[in-house]
Amino acid sequence: MLVGGVSVVSLLGSSGEGLGSPLFGSFGSSSSCTSRWLRRRGNNGLVVRGSGERSNELSTSRVVFQPFEELKKEDFLVPISPQHSLARQGYSEECEAAINEQINVKYNVSYVYHSMFAYFDRDNIALTGLAKFFKESSEEERQHAEKLMEYQNKRGGKVKLHPILMTPSEFDHAEKGDALYSMELALSMEKLTNEKLLLLHSVADRNNDPQLTDFIESEFLTEQVEAIKKISEYVAQLRRVGKGHGVWHFDQMLLEEGGAA
Repeated sequence: MLVGGVSVVSLLGSSGEGLGSPLFGSFGSSSSCTSRWLRRRGNNGLVVRGSGERSNELSTSRVVFQPFEELKKEDFLVPISPQHSLARQGYSEECEAAINEQINVKYNVSYVYHSMFAYFDRDNIALTGLAKFFKESSEEERQHAEKLMEYQNKRGGKVKLHPILMTPSEFDHAEKGDALYSMELALSMEKLTNEKLLLLHSVADRNNDPQLTDFIESEFLTEQVEAIKKISEYVAQLRRVGKGHGVWHFDQMLLEEGGAA
């Protein structure tokens, strides 16, 4: 005899045990599983429950997804006002403000690096390796700012650009010289940027925003640590060579090596 295309023999053990036996323990309790398939056990065999019959226990325990009921929640309503983002979801005002602050940090650091490029590119300074390094570093920081701006728009926030402070135009130092002083300044700025990124990450974590934390981790944190390590090595090398002829050799090394912070 077949039960839903399955032989009755396959539903019973050799001793006539039903689905509730230990052999079929993975199907649940003996009462629920046996009642699902069988109505009663007679002397002459089995009476199979009709396909349209269901136990009350089974129907009440089943979880049914009702999308149109779920869509009635306020979180899923599409804004009518043209002033509100259509894409915004689970994006707090604190996270939005923190992203704008980080954009400002990136633009300020880029501005300082650009000023360093202009200094070392002067004809009477002529350290073209350092000029190239700081120009590429400035471009990279600006690219980071633009990436943050794109993310802000993607999440439905509004980009608000803050003022950028005027940077110094002279980087020579009486004791350290211009190369070492500039590289130490760059190291301090990279550490400051890293601290600001960690604060942004903590804001995202506090607001339970895993998408923002993932964005910060995947796009910035590892690269920032690598930049700090790289510039730390440059500072150590410049401290060894002093202010004399060794700076020119270091500059040539940067010219050949390339690569921003």
